[in-house]
Amino acid sequence: MSANTGKYASVNGLRVYYEVHGEGRPLVLLHGGVTTIEMTFGDLVALFAKHHQVIAIDLQGHGRTADTDREMSLPALADDVVTLLAQLDIDQADFFGFSLGALVSFTIAMRYPNVVHKLVLASANYRPDGYDSDPRDTDPAEVERRMPTAADFQQMRDAYEAVAPHPEHFDVLAEKTSTMVHSFPGFEPDALRTITAPALLVFGDTDFTPLRNAVEMLDLIPNAQLAVLPGTTHMGVTRSGERLSGLIEPFLGDGDGRP
Repeated sequence: MSANTGKYASVNGLRVYYEVHGEGRPLVLLHGGVTTIEMTFGDLVALFAKHHQVIAIDLQGHGRTADTDREMSLPALADDVVTLLAQLDIDQADFFGFSLGALVSFTIAMRYPNVVHKLVLASANYRPDGYDSDPRDTDPAEVERRMPTAADFQQMRDAYEAVAPHPEHFDVLAEKTSTMVHSFPGFEPDALRTITAPALLVFGDTDFTPLRNAVEMLDLIPNAQLAVLPGTTHMGVTRSGERLSGLIEPFLGDGDGRP
């Protein structure tokens, strides 16, 4: 597929927005919850496009992809991504998912293992308990240190309203996404053991996910590596720019086909 940006596809009742940048082995970028392609990945898109065919997707209700009355669920979001790739005649790709996007990437790897070449899974907990940022479990200073700031939340709203077909839908999207994430039962350890693709787990040292849980994932996924970014919160992980791409590129290898 030739490099261009800004297209829509009819996928499972949605009008899904996606962008294609660069050439090489496909690399699918999946953004975080209640954010957009631009907010999550910023200049990372251009950095990765130097060596890969980057396919960045706005998930259901996010960014330029309008929501529907369909329930939002990880299996449905995973099915949307895989269906879109099939329409683009892409049989296999690398995946880089952040937060919600990482949960979707996990789901794709378990439901559609043949579609996944390599996985970069950033800032996602495989089970719903143990979040150090939970105000029920930590003191206010610790919560404030890890949680998105008021400026972060305003940036989410601004990013959404700048591109969404229904800008007034932001609060509905936030509630719908929050409900899905908080009802997430977690992935069974045995399910993680079935992931055959090489996986790079990336976390900030002050991320939402406790590092002990990241180490558990490292042990459960058969071919996994773990990278911890120092001095980095959840929101800061994908804002690391060249530092992050310099970490991920050696793992992905040559986008033109070599491992």
